[in-house]
Amino acid sequence: MAEVRKFYGTGRRKASIAKVTLVAPGTGKITVNGRDVREFMPYETNVMDLMQPLVATNNEKTFDVEVKVNGGGFTGQTGAIRLGITRALLEYDKDNEAKEDSYRKTLKRAGFVTRDPRVKERKKPGLKGARRAPQFSKR
Repeated sequence: MAEVRKFYGTGRRKASIAKVTLVAPGTGKITVNGRDVREFMPYETNVMDLMQPLVATNNEKTFDVEVKVNGGGFTGQTGAIRLGITRALLEYDKDNEAKEDSYRKTLKRAGFVTRDPRVKERKKPGLKGARRAPQFSKR
């Protein structure tokens, strides 16, 4: 029987934090907070989005993915899971770094390695939101 190996990655996006574990060998099953990913995520586009690093490296059926995610909404959680999967794949591929077909090159080119730094801007005093000023009244 093949030895079970685990690779870890943490992803963050907006207010979400995802702790991802890739289990090899696997069947391609993705579990988020103990539930199937299609049951957890309401939109198929979110599921496709978080699977992009696995698709880009042809690993859809190579690993089982276990995720613990909290904070934020579905879009932020999806982005956090995608970054976590990417980092776990890079952990798996560490010994393969020098080769032409390293995962890092593929994932970097696709833009999955960089964390998206955009977060909600804070509300400022005297304004209704971050930038929205109160309605002006002449009289």
